[in-house]
Amino acid sequence: MNDLRYWVGFNVVRGIGPTRLRALLDYFGDAERAWHAPAEALRRAGLDRRSLENLLATRATLDLDRELERIAAAGAQVLTWESPGYPCLLREISNPPPVLYVKGTLTEDDAWAVAVVGTRRASAYGREVTRRLTIALARSGITIVSGLARGIDAEAHRAALKAGGRTIAVLGCGIDRVYPPEHRGLAEEIIAHGALVSDYPLGTPPEGVNFPPRNRIISGLSLGVLITEAGKGSGALITADYAAEQGRDVFAVPGSILMRGSAGTNALIQEGAKLVLGPEDILEELNLTMVAEQMEARQVLPADETEAALLTYLSTEPTHVDELRQQVGLPIAQVTSTLALMELKGMVRQVGGMKYVVAREPGVEYVVD
Repeated sequence: MNDLRYWVGFNVVRGIGPTRLRALLDYFGDAERAWHAPAEALRRAGLDRRSLENLLATRATLDLDRELERIAAAGAQVLTWESPGYPCLLREISNPPPVLYVKGTLTEDDAWAVAVVGTRRASAYGREVTRRLTIALARSGITIVSGLARGIDAEAHRAALKAGGRTIAVLGCGIDRVYPPEHRGLAEEIIAHGALVSDYPLGTPPEGVNFPPRNRIISGLSLGVLITEAGKGSGALITADYAAEQGRDVFAVPGSILMRGSAGTNALIQEGAKLVLGPEDILEELNLTMVAEQMEARQVLPADETEAALLTYLSTEPTHVDELRQQVGLPIAQVTSTLALMELKGMVRQVGGMKYVVAREPGVEYVVD
């Protein structure tokens, strides 16, 4: 991707987030032209005074090639909205991060992911519940997403690794830093069996204001969010709020009404979060009871002409089954049965109301017999 450097450049500029960057891309056509555009054209594209000043200052001082070299030296890769490997679940949310820095690997199987988060001040109960549920989920083929924080987050990562599963840690700092520092060893294990992910530029320190926004990525990478233990002021509740906004399921483990650390999870259940007493409550609700079979089916079952036709009209935007039937010109029974098989293969996902989205990243080729 020739214009990768310009995506990285825009990500460094304060005040240019997903909305403004999308406006610039729409106006100029690509990131390179937007980066080199004169000030007046940038104003016409919608940049306010402060964002424009920040962009001009960054443009004058930032060596884009050097920045790419620094990223490579940190052992990271960059994914953008245009990258085939950009996580398909994250792509579905409103205003997904334009740039992701990744250490480790993201795979298409990570579309079967559940976030497990909670308080930094975990009790023995919270740790044990987190271990048991996470191990069961990981052994069922579910990727575990969390935030590498002390307490419940770290417990979830360790449990996933212990179970031989995959896990993704979303950072509130640059990908070249690990916070808290005592989790460096854990971070290296995660890189070997999953990935560290951040949308913050290299060198960004782990400041408190960074962590609430990164929680939208934790929920965005996941089909659902499980909060195992959280007090009323816990940042994990912010992740639950993002999950609800993104249309993800929210799960919570009940605790004693006498324990402060369970006040947040109990309140979530009271407000409508799904109560979790065992891993099956999550697996069944998210239709994840057959992940291993879905992985196997995706590997061995070839696509046919009907699947190829449906894929032509499917994207990350939900499409109703009746609209698909009209577009492909096939009987509704053939369309629905084919979609059911494609869902088993992990090629598509039903997102409610008989609407479907493609479950793989753009750019993946499907073999047609």
